Amino acid sequence: MKLTVKYFASIREALGCASEVLDASEGTLLDLRNSLIARGGAHASALAHGKAVRMAVNQSLSPDATQLKDGDEVAFFPPVTGG
Repeated sequence: MKLTVKYFASIREALGCASEVLDASEGTLLDLRNSLIARGGAHASALAHGKAVRMAVNQSLSPDATQLKDGDEVAFFPPVTGG
């Protein structure tokens, strides 16, 4: 399945790219995150478990167990605060 993966704020800066299109076989959002972490390097550091990372599927905040489907847009971003 094809997924568009977008990275925002400090995650984007750490990875040096804003987005990528992946041919993925991962079933859930957690599976995708684990696959990206397994790349090592900046991906492992920026998306590591224990780091505060928010995830969204099709512009809706989503839990780890969210099932992914062909054409989904996935976003990874740090928590944000407003004033």
